[in-house]
Amino acid sequence: MSMKVSSSLAVAVVQQPAWPDKAKSLSASEEGIRNAVEQGAQLVLLQELHATHYFCQFEDPALFDLAEPLDGPTGQRLAALAKELDIVLVGSLFERRAPGLYHNTAVVYDRHKGRVGQYRKMHIPDDPGFYEKFYFTPGDHDSARGEGFTPIDTSVGRLGVLVCWDQWYPEAARLMALAGADLLLYPTAIGWDPNDEMAEKTRQKDAWTVIQRAHGVANGLPVLVANRVGFEADHSGVGDGIQFWGGSFICGPQGELLAHAGEASEQLVVQLDMTRSENTRRIWPYLRDRRIDAYGDLTRRDRKSVV
Repeated sequence: MSMKVSSSLAVAVVQQPAWPDKAKSLSASEEGIRNAVEQGAQLVLLQELHATHYFCQFEDPALFDLAEPLDGPTGQRLAALAKELDIVLVGSLFERRAPGLYHNTAVVYDRHKGRVGQYRKMHIPDDPGFYEKFYFTPGDHDSARGEGFTPIDTSVGRLGVLVCWDQWYPEAARLMALAGADLLLYPTAIGWDPNDEMAEKTRQKDAWTVIQRAHGVANGLPVLVANRVGFEADHSGVGDGIQFWGGSFICGPQGELLAHAGEASEQLVVQLDMTRSENTRRIWPYLRDRRIDAYGDLTRRDRKSVV
């Protein structure tokens, strides 16, 4: 069902540090939400796994105890905030879906309606310091059940919610756009290896910003990105920790930066003109000119091979 979208929408991104102490982390999230709402925000995006430290730097079965069901204590707190403040809120959970089945899940709460949808991260990384495959099962792909790359309908529009590593895949953004998303939202946890040289750090952060702005350009949609900040140690003692680089931003449908955070706690609030997506698509008609008859090989791992 298509939702009627207001021509103007006040959106916000909350950027914060997080800690192993869930109560402390959630208090910082709530403070950021309330500050954004005081500035007029109607839609608020929190960062990936904002209720805890980024625990995926090493593998430890005991850390599964951090997980909660969708409507557990953290979900209930976020739903109550959305109701009290009369906003649409996009939070993040380490979800315990069933015994032995865990997801990295973005959850959408719509004013008094409570939880109206969730998106389970589809692309799961497994790299030094980001051992997410140990903890998270990829989300299911079943559009008939509203799973996978399926936007979530809310009172402020249809939200194309994706999570962190998904941001490097243009296919994910395109599928959300083709399903009628009005905005793309990326809750994220990404940072530097402290041992990297400054030139490499700059290249990484610039690439991260550029590719997400490009999703806005390619699909004619606004993009909201929320990242965490602060240094988080590897509590196993094996790695050197991660310096989360912040840099959260909001851009318009031509990739234009409307607000861009630094490396400290911050709330970005922007008044979006939601009519610009349609106007942009009329003058840059990428969707019109797609050669859908010629893209079948995109479902292959390797086009060069005939086997």
